[in-house]
Amino acid sequence: MTLKFALLGVGRIGKVHARAIFSNPDAELAVVADAFPEAARAIAAEYGCAVSEIDAIAADPLIDAVVICTPTNTHADLIEKFAHAGKAIFCEKPIDLSVERVKTCLETVKQTGAKLMIGFNRRFDPHFLGVKKVIDDGGIGDVEMVQIVSRDPGAPSPAYIRVSGGIFRDMTIHDFDMARFLLGEEPVSVFATGSVLVDPEIGRLGDYDSASIILMTATGRHASISNSRRATYGYDQRIEVHGSKGSVSAQNEHLLRIEVANGNGYTRPPLHDFFMTRYIAAYAAEIAAFVEVVRADAVASPDGADGLRALELAEAALRSAQTGAPVAV
Repeated sequence: MTLKFALLGVGRIGKVHARAIFSNPDAELAVVADAFPEAARAIAAEYGCAVSEIDAIAADPLIDAVVICTPTNTHADLIEKFAHAGKAIFCEKPIDLSVERVKTCLETVKQTGAKLMIGFNRRFDPHFLGVKKVIDDGGIGDVEMVQIVSRDPGAPSPAYIRVSGGIFRDMTIHDFDMARFLLGEEPVSVFATGSVLVDPEIGRLGDYDSASIILMTATGRHASISNSRRATYGYDQRIEVHGSKGSVSAQNEHLLRIEVANGNGYTRPPLHDFFMTRYIAAYAAEIAAFVEVVRADAVASPDGADGLRALELAEAALRSAQTGAPVAV
């Protein structure tokens, strides 16, 4: 059975998901909706689908699933709307910027029995999955330490910062989910520091652009996360996991896997310039996983509870950065 998808929101991340749906043989991008009609029409023309409105999509019995890529402040309402409509739901992170609002939303999902998967795409990156497999196969023994480096090539606009929820809810939330994914245990405390080193305007808006975070589990395993809104050399995405018998790591992805050696030394092509190209395979794999969840009536992963837990860690990190003290989770 080919699943008929509706894509809600055709901005930067919406375009990435449109391509992932279109490239999946078991999925059909049937309809798109966006607050900007011209943007919706452009995507519809590119992929040969229809343009519609939210209410019409919810009422359409031919639509099996929706992918929510709208602004964050609409996510929870849309999840609830399509849960009541009986659609399977894939939603980009975060579900909401408020922990309490996420909880009420997930209660609706539970009551309706809706399928809900949250877009933590890095779990589906083939390199990070390779690291996870080594861990699960016992290749490095017991996990002891996780290191995550996640640095953007440049800071977003002040307009985006105002609605993003801040660096911990917007950017580090991916790393919180990855830390949980790799640690194998839930963090019980968070210690975070934040600075404004990239753009003073970010500080004037009450946010940080540079952050370091340490997560600790009950057994003493810990994860360290390094975030920056500025990496002049490209999109910096690395992980390393140290265990009782060894370590495993995933290094940065370059545009080409070549190396040139000459009298000037060793050089390689640059890194990917942002998530749209670095995580193409991950986005395709997560949509494929969502399709299988719906077709097999299986349990979604990552699900709403994963989204809630990552947001709780983000809020704890913000409190820690503001107070200068560790925060229990």
